[in-house]
Amino acid sequence: MSYETIKVEQDGPALVIQFDRPKQRNALSLQLVDEVMAAIASAESDPSVSAIILTGGEKGFAAGADLNEAIKVKTAQDGMTFFGQWHRFCEALEHSTKPVIAAIEGYCYTAGFELALACDLRIGARSSTYCITSARIGTVAGAGGTQRLPRIVGRANALEILFSAEPIDAEHAHRIGLINRLVEDGAALAEAKSLAALYATRAPLSLALSKRAVYRGMDLDLASSLEFETFLVTTIYGTEDKQEGISAFLEKRPAKFTGK
Repeated sequence: MSYETIKVEQDGPALVIQFDRPKQRNALSLQLVDEVMAAIASAESDPSVSAIILTGGEKGFAAGADLNEAIKVKTAQDGMTFFGQWHRFCEALEHSTKPVIAAIEGYCYTAGFELALACDLRIGARSSTYCITSARIGTVAGAGGTQRLPRIVGRANALEILFSAEPIDAEHAHRIGLINRLVEDGAALAEAKSLAALYATRAPLSLALSKRAVYRGMDLDLASSLEFETFLVTTIYGTEDKQEGISAFLEKRPAKFTGK
């Protein structure tokens, strides 16, 4: 499939999706959103892909949503349509059976920040900065930022970021758990690819069901989430990969997983 706003390349087990709107500082248009979702959907059925990496390149991740589109949203119906697309986008990342990693260099602002929050992991370069600017322009974060951010960094840290609308640096982002790994400038994508290589040695169904257990379980009370976990683990115990994994461990050899 050909794309106009992103570049898609598979490097070993990693599918790298790079935003490609440099003149707009990678502002995220609805066309770009659609194209990323299409690339993710294509990867779902590809067993050679162990992880999906989203990146904006070496200069910046994404400056936010395309305001030329956002300014046209003037009614409640407009908003339902516009933000509904954004919610479907972020849900596509969370619902993907593959680990989704944001490799962040430079600026990661507002909708770009909210997109990164919907990824499973975030790797940030030392000079990367993070901000939700909504309070500066009289809006509220509308792509899940008010809900995902406190779930990741806690209520007080989230409110501080939302109230100030000022960038925080990578050191602070790493300290509060916003980014998982802090790397040298220019190394975020390489670090993400190394994680993809590691995940390629793990059982695909284990990764997919672990991801589902975490995302769904966080919305349940503890007793219900433990019951859900039990359902998933008893399901996976009937798979060929479980048998292969335990057999390989007992036989002291590398496991050969097939995703079955």
